[in-house]
Amino acid sequence: MNKEIVIIGGGPAGLTAAYQLSKEGTRTTVIEKDDVVGGISRTVNYRGFRFDIGGHRFFTKIPEVQAVWNELLADEFITRPRLSRIYYRNKFYQYPLKGMEVVRNLGPIDTLAVLASYGMSRLRPYPVEENFEHWVSNRFGKKLYSMFFKTYTEKVWGIPCTEIGAEWAAQRIQNLSLASAVKNALLPQRANGQVIKTLIDKFEYPRLGPGQMWEKARDVVKERGHRILMNREVVRINHDRGWINSVTVGDAEGRQETLPSTQIISSMALKDVVEFLSPLPPTEVLEAAKKLRYRDFLTVGLVVDHPKLFPDNWIYVHSPEVRLGRIQNFKNWSPEMVPDPSKSCLGLEYFVWEGNDLWSMPDEQLIELGAVELEKLGLVSRKDVSDGAVVRMRRAYPVYDSHYKEALATVRGYLDTLKNLQQVGRNGQHRYNNQDHSMMTSILAVENLFGAQHDIWNVNADQEYHETVERAQPRRLTLEEVRKAA
Repeated sequence: MNKEIVIIGGGPAGLTAAYQLSKEGTRTTVIEKDDVVGGISRTVNYRGFRFDIGGHRFFTKIPEVQAVWNELLADEFITRPRLSRIYYRNKFYQYPLKGMEVVRNLGPIDTLAVLASYGMSRLRPYPVEENFEHWVSNRFGKKLYSMFFKTYTEKVWGIPCTEIGAEWAAQRIQNLSLASAVKNALLPQRANGQVIKTLIDKFEYPRLGPGQMWEKARDVVKERGHRILMNREVVRINHDRGWINSVTVGDAEGRQETLPSTQIISSMALKDVVEFLSPLPPTEVLEAAKKLRYRDFLTVGLVVDHPKLFPDNWIYVHSPEVRLGRIQNFKNWSPEMVPDPSKSCLGLEYFVWEGNDLWSMPDEQLIELGAVELEKLGLVSRKDVSDGAVVRMRRAYPVYDSHYKEALATVRGYLDTLKNLQQVGRNGQHRYNNQDHSMMTSILAVENLFGAQHDIWNVNADQEYHETVERAQPRRLTLEEVRKAA
């Protein structure tokens, strides 16, 4: 095929597309605005201490994604136990919630209040689940919702739960009610002949973090003769009569280059794609694009002078007295993330809006804030924090607010008229994809270039929980099932 493919974005989606196309000998140019590949799946190396931008488990039900991981890293994976807990009122709770553990930790008075609230939710549920609060309250009761869902969710998104779509809850929260959580804690693993589902209890992980995967993908693609342009930003996406004929990119010095193209695979945020189109789309499309919002993110990586802190891979911090949202313990992801066995490395995650007080705070103050908040939670002594670094990530999470669905439909409707554009990945589809779902959108997009007719918007469109497995017979999806879904 004599096609010049322009791939916008050097994260998992973009590099997967480039890697798949490199197998076919099709020429590609990858455009990445940062100086690091991997997007939010990168791994930062700070003085030998490695930390992720969030945690990235390598678990998938999609065999083609697993194949790409194995082709790139082969024996570099290690198998890690999974432990994630909620920290609330100085106590830890397993996630998903375990009924009897909740009872023990809350005590009799709060437990009775939770049960009474749950009873009311069964007697008088919200008849129409219009938002996140309705969805969770109907399944757990308002009391448990306020304890274990509201504070953390509003930390993540920066908006009231009543403004977050119910589909977000259905997609991201395991499909349990309080009753089923208690039943699962009390009864054997099988009930009425049905296998009870649980979260995966282990996962694969590159020994040097997820960035190792995407650095290897970059190197392989370059070795096969394809271009990866780092520190380049899209300036214009030039189109005519429903066809994108070139993409103009620029560097920090203002130099520009126009890349002729016959096909575009883009993981760039939909909002940006619309605004960079030349000529611009109709006003209603531009207005719809402005309604697509993104939550920004910063990680405070801390070096702690202690060899072992707590057993979790990560902890959800529901305590409202701190602004910290989640804690990653990278030594528990891979011992090789920490070069000194007498120390630990933590990633403190703050969910922010670009330009707010946390985003604009100097790095030294953020490191101090993180150390102080850890001590306030009783997890780490301030005096044991010896060093740190800060990484800011724009547009880490597409927001599922009350406006996004209508706005997304308008934007998609217009972009569908551009016959040689395919949108992939998390921001490319404004969907909270896991890494494997982002990769699958690109695998199918590449197949479309060779004659397939997949609807890549159907990847991860169902509301099945992402990481459940059957305890009796864990099973991967067949390739035919994956393709049928798309």
